Parts: sequence; C-alpha cells; structure tokens
Amino acid sequence: MDKTEKAKQYFQSHFNCAQSVLLTFAPDYGLPEATASRIAQAFGGGLARQGEICGAVTGAMMVIGLKYGKIRPEDNEAREKTYSLTQEFFSRFRKKHGALTCRQLLGIDLSQPDSYEQALARGLFDSICPNLIASSIQILEEIL
Repeated sequence: MDKTEKAKQYFQSHFNCAQSVLLTFAPDYGLPEATASRIAQAFGGGLARQGEICGAVTGAMMVIGLKYGKIRPEDNEAREKTYSLTQEFFSRFRKKHGALTCRQLLGIDLSQPDSYEQALARGLFDSICPNLIASSIQILEEIL
C-alpha cells in the first residue's frame, strides 16, 4: 500500500488529518505509532478545532522536522533546511488548494458553536479532508 492510501486509511479509521499524515511517515523515522498519534492529536481541526492551520499541513511540518530538524543547538544548517522545506511545502500546498487554514479550506469556522456538527452533517470531512491529506503526502514525497 502506498503512503497516500495508508494516510487515507488512517483518516477513515477516525484519526485526524495531522495524525494521518504523521502516522504514515512515523515508522520511517523510528517514531512509535502511539507516540506519533499522541503528538499529533491536538493539531486536528486546525489546531484543536480552531480552524487555524490545517492538520494535514501541521502533520507535514512534523514529518519535515522528524527528518531534518536540528538536534544539537549549534546545528543551524538543519534548522535552515527544515524551515526552507517547510516554506516550500506551504507554497506548493497553497498553490494547489488556495489556503493553509482549515476554516478557508473547509469553508466553515470550526471554532464557532455547532460548526463541527455542521461540517459533519455537510460531509466536509469526507469530501475535502482526504484530498488535503493526499496532497500533503504527495508534496512530502516530492520534497523529502
């Protein structure tokens, strides 16, 4: 199974967008599944259902950090590589989808009362989110 299908399968199993992206790449970098799932949990719904940065984007940021993030204070090259690739990811994702925030991508502000239920009723998580997850996976595979 390719990474895009694996990520969609995580999402269909009721993991959020951030979890679905991070869980897909976690084994490649020695991150246990339970740890990856816990780390990414609060990033779903645009940062804990606040409609901010899309979970598929924040999940990708975590993957980039796992591969290139600095682990020694003096490793400025790793920091710059991480920032550069993250900015490249943002550019490609924004070009494809027009935005980075969950509220713009879904067309509903999840931070408002009853908005999560409205998004569920309108099928937004099923019709929009899998495509955003797939884009994140594809972009990551191109830039990593």
